Formats: sequence, structure tokens, C-alpha cells
Amino acid sequence: MKSIYEPYLLESAWEVCNKVGGIYTVIQTKAQFITRRFGEKYCLTGPVLGDNPSVEFEPSNDFSDTWGKAVNSMRKAGYQVEYGHWLIDGKPKVVLFPIAQVLPKLQSIKSDWVKTNKMEMSEDYLVNQVMAFGYLNYIFLKHFEKQVAGKTPVIAHYHEWMAGSSIPLMKQKKLTAKIVFTTHATMLGRYLAMNEPNFYRDLSDFNWLEQARKYNIIAQVSIERLAAKYCDVMTTVSQLTDRECKYLLDRPSDKILPNGLNIKRFAALHEFQNYHQEYKKKIQEFVMGHFFNNYTFDLDNTLYFFTSGRYEFVNKGYDLTLEALYRLNKKMQKAKLDTTVVMFYITKRPFYSINPLVLQLRFYMDEIKETSEAIKNEIGDQLFYAAAQGDGKKMPDLDPFVDEHLRFRLRKTIQRWHTKHLPIVVTHNLKDDVNDQILHGIRRLELYNKPTDNVKVVYHPDFVDSTSPLFKMDYQHFVRGCHLGVFPSYYEPWGYTPAECLANAVPAITSDLSGFGVFAKQHIKNLDEKGIEVIRRRTKTFDESAEDLSEKMLEFVHLNRRERIELRNRAEALSESFSWESLAKYYLEAYELAVG
Repeated sequence: MKSIYEPYLLESAWEVCNKVGGIYTVIQTKAQFITRRFGEKYCLTGPVLGDNPSVEFEPSNDFSDTWGKAVNSMRKAGYQVEYGHWLIDGKPKVVLFPIAQVLPKLQSIKSDWVKTNKMEMSEDYLVNQVMAFGYLNYIFLKHFEKQVAGKTPVIAHYHEWMAGSSIPLMKQKKLTAKIVFTTHATMLGRYLAMNEPNFYRDLSDFNWLEQARKYNIIAQVSIERLAAKYCDVMTTVSQLTDRECKYLLDRPSDKILPNGLNIKRFAALHEFQNYHQEYKKKIQEFVMGHFFNNYTFDLDNTLYFFTSGRYEFVNKGYDLTLEALYRLNKKMQKAKLDTTVVMFYITKRPFYSINPLVLQLRFYMDEIKETSEAIKNEIGDQLFYAAAQGDGKKMPDLDPFVDEHLRFRLRKTIQRWHTKHLPIVVTHNLKDDVNDQILHGIRRLELYNKPTDNVKVVYHPDFVDSTSPLFKMDYQHFVRGCHLGVFPSYYEPWGYTPAECLANAVPAITSDLSGFGVFAKQHIKNLDEKGIEVIRRRTKTFDESAEDLSEKMLEFVHLNRRERIELRNRAEALSESFSWESLAKYYLEAYELAVG
């Protein structure tokens, strides 16, 4: 391969310094690798959507490089532009455009688009912002090319239709940069997959214009199709989305760009097991507070499963997972297993607040723990002295050592903590719980966390982070404390969640309708032995896939502790295959293709 480090590389995405979706993870984790390869010749652009740039942005006072000179040139032309560094690993250079400055002349920009491209345009708020961002991206590249003056090749890489909105204008105005466009999931494909039962079978038969009108996304789809038409190199993230590109954008991809992660390997193999134990203990504290006020089960024989991601009930396989959990529960009951499975649904839904009872029970659990610690500290020295001074014939009587106030406090808290209510399924008060699909599925299948249920369900409709009073830890620590990730997606262009599991030494289940699952099956032998199970959904009915998933989960339940540790070990080792050190080469090949 020829050296590609000489060109300038400008990378643009709506998610640059803007944590609003999965593409943020792609750009943010890849930036460190790309910065090492391109050095000072790499820069990103993104939008400023509010009054001020993101807290992840650090402004610079040095405008001496080519990027800085282009920023000053654009400022002299009357535009607001922010220049500095993105505060992530690698600290890449970044240019941010306040969107609001373009809105007064937006109608003129849109009219030119409609006239030049013979397309329909909408008054959608997001479309307006995207059009403004695309126009500012074009203006910046025009000023940057003047600084370069044709002496060095320029590659401009745009992600999704939001950043791709600049591509038609760049080509129509005859800018010389080589354009790479990446769609991570076609707009129309995402809508069709959610609403069309035979999406994959009928993909080649859909009329894009008719379907875009049906779902009222004509402007978004038109922008995406124009970006695909005018780019020099068309790319997408998996073979699954490549079919969408072919049939919905009328242009198959020139290159597949699988997404990686920054993988931190541990020097000692026992380290990840120690971390698992540490964070599992925090999950156990939540479980005790949530369940043990009503009934108990053996925590040493309890497994923690989870699923997470955007709230797309069918696309993310939440429906299939619920059905499989119902079947798993019946199978474990029939086999009279004494194992408990606690399944966490982690996704984002509109809610009013954390359910007061859930919060109260957690508070009581913390109070019991705090009081127990106080009692332990109080009796420690007294027990030591009593034991040392005893005659060795009997244990010292502990009762006199415990302060009466602490006894009363502990007794009162325990009495308040116990309740006759079954453990609550959803941790928050949802704004529309009547129509929530996950809750509807739980009610239909009667997964009510009864004492006789081997499978318990906890639906947490918010992100997990260290500020949460329920879990009190970051998401990646929560993942590390679990035993199994479950992601049997129906529509998943790539799918970071299984890779994140591997990175945290947690086995995972995915499907052959996720880009990650397809890539893993093609490139890695004996996947199931290395911590990844790929269930078949492409050629199976919903019922068949649910049965397959329940069997895979049951197989995991039957593993003993040593076997689970060995599987975590192999999962952690496999994660290296999905690091940017292994996968960024596909991006470099796309850039090589662009400059010819």
C-alpha cells in the first residue's frame, strides 16, 4: 500500500463534540489512532447547537497552522468559527460552527438546493440545522483549499446524511478535495426495518421515493442519496448496510468500514476478574435493595444479564429477548434449578422521576449497610480486648458491645425496608407507561418478578452512570460487573454493544442481522468458544429465534464458575480483534482509494 500520510484529512460528523448517538463513539474512539497516523494534518469539524461550544472543546490561541489560517480566513469573511482541540484521547484539532448564524439565509440556501438538485425539501427543524451545518462545512473547505493552494491533496470524510449535506454543494462548486462518505445506517432502511415485517426479503423491491414520502423523511433521504451520488468513495459499516446502499441509495459501497474500539488489555490475566468481582458487588447491592425487602435468593448463585441501546423495540431485539426470557424462566422452573437470572434492560425513555419506592428501598439498603458498618467498627476493638483477656473456653458475648441506639436504628430500618409489594419491574415513572412496548411485553408474558420466577427483570429507562443513585457506577463498570450481554438485533448496521462487552471481558450474544455478528462469523473461527454467540435471525422465524436464544441463555446458566471465568478470559482476549489497531486499516484503505 502506498503511503497516505501526506494528504490533509478533514473528518466531519454531527457527533463531533456532540454526544447524541452511536457515531459519537465511532469518531471519538477512532480519533486517537487517526491522529497518530496523520498528525498535524488531521482535523475534525462539528456543529455548535446551543449558545456555547461543548465542554469537550478546548479553544486554541494558535492559528499558525493551515487549519488555523483557514479559520481566520473564514472569520474575516464574516463567519463565526471556533478552533481548538477535542478533549478526548489524542486531543485532535477541531473546528466548530455555530449553526444559528446561517439560519437567517437558510431559505435561500434551501431554495438553491431544490432548484439545483430537483428535490423536495421540508421545514423539519433537524433538516434546517443540517442544511446550515452543510453550508458552513462547504464554506470552510473552500477557505481551506485556498490555504493549501493545490500543493497537497485533501481528503474530506463526511459521516451520515447530517454531515453529508455539504457534499453536493462541494462538488457542484468544483472544490478539489476528494470526498469520502460513510452511511452508518440509511435513513430509509432504519424506518423500513422498524415497520416492515419482511424488510430483508423485500429490500430490492421498495420504491425509495414512495417510502420516503410515506414516513415523511423525503428531505433526509434525498440529502443522503445526493451525498452517495457525488462522493468519490462510498463507504458503509457492514455488508448488511451495503445492501441498503445498493437498493435505497442506488450506489453500492466501494469499501466496508467496520467499527472498532480502543481496547485496554490487562497486563495480568487476573485483573479483569478482580474488576468483575468489584463491580458485581455494586450490582448485588442494588439487587439486594430491590428484591430482598420482599424475598431473598442466593446471590452466590445469581447471574446478571443485560441488554442496552437505543429504544427500538423490534430493531434492537428487545421483543425477542423478552420472549426468550419467558421461555428461559419456564425451562429453569421445569428443571428445578436453584440459579437466579436478573435481566437488566438499559435504554433511554422519557420519565418523570425515579420511582419513589425504588429510591426509598435503595436508601434503606444504604442505611442498613451504614449502620452495620458502624456496629462493626464499634465492636471491633472491644471484641479484640475481650478475646485477648478471656480464658479461651468460650466466645465473648457480643451483645454488650453494641450501642443500644445502633441496635434500635438497625431494627427500625429493617422493619421499614420490608414490604409486601413484589419487586418493581421498572425503576422509573415513565411518561407513557401504558404504551411502552417493553412494559407491554413484560405484562403480556407476566414477568412480574414473583418469588417463584427464576428469571427477574429490571427495566431501567435511563443511562447508567456514576451519578445514578441506584447503581452508583459508570456504564462500562456496570457492564464489567455483569455476566452476559444479550443483543439479538433485527436491524443493527454494526452494533457496538457486543464489542463493548468483549472489551470488558463479558461474553455476549448477538445475531446474524447485526454488522458485528456478520463480521465476527466471517473473520473469527469457533466464536462460541471465545465468548460470542451469533443466533440466526435472517432465515429463522421469530419463534425459532426466540427458542434458539433461550437455549443459548440456558447453556450459559449451566456453566459453573470456573467455566464462566475461562469464557471471560477468552472474551477479553478476543476483544483485540475489534480494536482500532486491527480495524482502522479499512479506513486507511478508503483514504488510499480516494487519492488514487
